[in-house]
Amino acid sequence: MRIHFIAIGGSAMHNIALALHAKGYKITGSDDIIHDPSKSRLERKGLLPEHFGWFPEKITSDLDAIILGMHAKEDNVELLKAQELGIKIFSYPEFLYEQSKHKTRVVIGGSHGKTTITAMILHVLNYHDKAVDYMVGAQLEGFDTMVHLTEENDFIVLEGDEYLSSPIDRRPKFHLYKPNIALLSGIAWDHINVFPTFENYVDQFQIFTDSLINGGIMVYNDEDQQVKTVVENSTNSIKKYPYTIPEYFIEDGITYLKTVEGDLPLEVFGNHNLQNIAGAKWICQHMGVDEDDFYEAIMSFKGASKRLEKVASSDSSVIFKDFAHSPSKVKATTEAVKEQFSDKKLVACLELHTYSSLNVNFLSEYRNALDKADEAIVFYSPEALKIKQLDVIREAKIAEAFQREDLIIYTDANAFKDFLFSKNLQNSVVLLMSSGNYGGLNFEEVKALI
Repeated sequence: MRIHFIAIGGSAMHNIALALHAKGYKITGSDDIIHDPSKSRLERKGLLPEHFGWFPEKITSDLDAIILGMHAKEDNVELLKAQELGIKIFSYPEFLYEQSKHKTRVVIGGSHGKTTITAMILHVLNYHDKAVDYMVGAQLEGFDTMVHLTEENDFIVLEGDEYLSSPIDRRPKFHLYKPNIALLSGIAWDHINVFPTFENYVDQFQIFTDSLINGGIMVYNDEDQQVKTVVENSTNSIKKYPYTIPEYFIEDGITYLKTVEGDLPLEVFGNHNLQNIAGAKWICQHMGVDEDDFYEAIMSFKGASKRLEKVASSDSSVIFKDFAHSPSKVKATTEAVKEQFSDKKLVACLELHTYSSLNVNFLSEYRNALDKADEAIVFYSPEALKIKQLDVIREAKIAEAFQREDLIIYTDANAFKDFLFSKNLQNSVVLLMSSGNYGGLNFEEVKALI
């Protein structure tokens, strides 16, 4: 097949391009800008566009399909040419469904935890040499790509994102997969530019639950009231399997899981990760992995990239970076780190970077999110507000939203860096939470702080 990617440089898009190239498809693509690691990875396989930009002459009638990324606009000249020629246009979730119609589709959804749970499942399956197709939203240790597609594998494991599918398909991605087996980890309002009310956001998870095939399996977090309500009120003919936080204890900075196999030391920690393990165990069992085999494998799981990822550590100090940006995840991550390192000072730094987090009407959702930190810092860039065409946010509004009188606020990247690099981090844990990079913070330099 000949497939052209419009906006090939995206995280998911370039990975699907690489996966289809490995499958023997003829791949071309365009984008107006491509950053690393996408750029280098495409270049290594000969898939990097020769010139950046959009070129309608690339769209010819001998193409079998177009895959359209969210970075493109509705008036993209390549898209308009494809529509004029009548070429089949897919969003990437639509195409993944086409690739997996004859497989057992396992879809992991939720406002938070879906990347980590998907990573846990793939880690366990890989540990036991069980080959599956997959799509996950982070680079995982032991895996070359974030997408893997074959003809022969029976299962495909998909991270189910609730964001829109493409510029011309406004359906959430996870509505398109029609799972045989699914999981819902949690529901906490996000993407307010697309889902302006909490009720509208919750509706997307109801639609997802009702999209499971007849007789399908839903594994769900029984401790999240919104998830519980959505799943248990569903009239879809599915089997429902609730999960809760398993028993555990912390000793000498290590979390131990209490199991019938004995007390198992984990590389990860925090209530969310423990919930994630419980959910991943159910999914793996439905995929044919015994409980004892699951526990054997999960002990060596170190986490997905940027999910409580250890940047540096010494005998007395630790630095973590985490993708947390939504209020519920910021709160859970801060609490988890404080519980794990209760004898150390917790310095929690949050960058407000997403559309939702920089929206003045959403800020109040962060109330008490940093309460467990001994020292709390918020950074945001006025430039990011301009790029997203959002109203100016005054520092006083940030302080009011977080309800913390000693909150430290920075709007200048250099000032934030100077603050961080001037601190004495003896007997401290630094938690850097962001979906951005604090205006260009070099994490290799951060390693030298301890």
